Amino acid sequence: MLKLNEKEIIDIFQKKLGNKKFVSEDVEIFRVGKINIVTKVDTLVESTDIPLGMKLDDAARKSVVACVSDFAAKGVKPLFGMVSVTIPKQFSKSKIMSLALGLSKAAKEFDLKLIGGDTNEGRELVIQISLFGTAKKIVKRNGAKVNDVIITTGPFGYSLAGLKILLEKKNATTEFSKKAKKTVFNPMPKLKFGIINQKFFSSSMDSSDGLSSTLNEMSKQSKKKFVLTKLPANQDLFEFAKSNRLDPIDLIFNGGEEYEIVATICPTNLSKVRRSARAQKIPLFEIGYVKKGFGVMYKTDTKETQIKDKGWLHFRS
Repeated sequence: MLKLNEKEIIDIFQKKLGNKKFVSEDVEIFRVGKINIVTKVDTLVESTDIPLGMKLDDAARKSVVACVSDFAAKGVKPLFGMVSVTIPKQFSKSKIMSLALGLSKAAKEFDLKLIGGDTNEGRELVIQISLFGTAKKIVKRNGAKVNDVIITTGPFGYSLAGLKILLEKKNATTEFSKKAKKTVFNPMPKLKFGIINQKFFSSSMDSSDGLSSTLNEMSKQSKKKFVLTKLPANQDLFEFAKSNRLDPIDLIFNGGEEYEIVATICPTNLSKVRRSARAQKIPLFEIGYVKKGFGVMYKTDTKETQIKDKGWLHFRS
């Protein structure tokens, strides 16, 4: 049997649904009368998305975060949401209360209203979130211009490091372990930053499938070459990688679930974005620039290395 990956499966569905010219974005936008509706759906599955040690209220919150992060990258405020929950028959009332608490906390945190949904019975917990908002336009993935600066809203590598600490018992200092696990259990999408600064983004994308996937997708859709001159990571990540004989490049680029914004910005707007990041205490990383060409390259003083798409992909062989 030929094994298909996630992108190939999506392509089949799109063609059968008549969307042959479909171009993927973090959110979808459609018009109802004179109003542009922005929507996003995301699914959290217990066996693949809830690591050992994660509380159910954190898992419920994270299911909302996955959608909110996509809205953040597009610079759109989510207003309403729908929730579909598949619950195992053996779940206790206290577990269900924890799920409800996590969803309630997320709704308050991101100032959105969950207006309804569906419940079902199944073999494992599945939470599906659909969010809705309105916008005149969204920041697309294909707008990068030559000489634009490439930025990220935070450091990368902690999420995969956290999973390796949790699942593979990798060695880490108490401080680093706490920071990495927090990234896994309690990710913080940069919604306010995206809404305020979307007018300065020429292109943008949520990074939750891995930085290598994000950069390659933006490069491909923009038909431009992305040259990276700085790694978006803190020194403690390199120390963790060295002590555990791990490749820091893999931790930074191929982990996923960081829920950061990756964007390109005209240099004339960079100072405004920097001020906004400082005001919100967001560690802005300026990691490279855009030029003519194709692909994503990491350039140092001595060599240039291609960054291939090795991020998270369901059904990847």
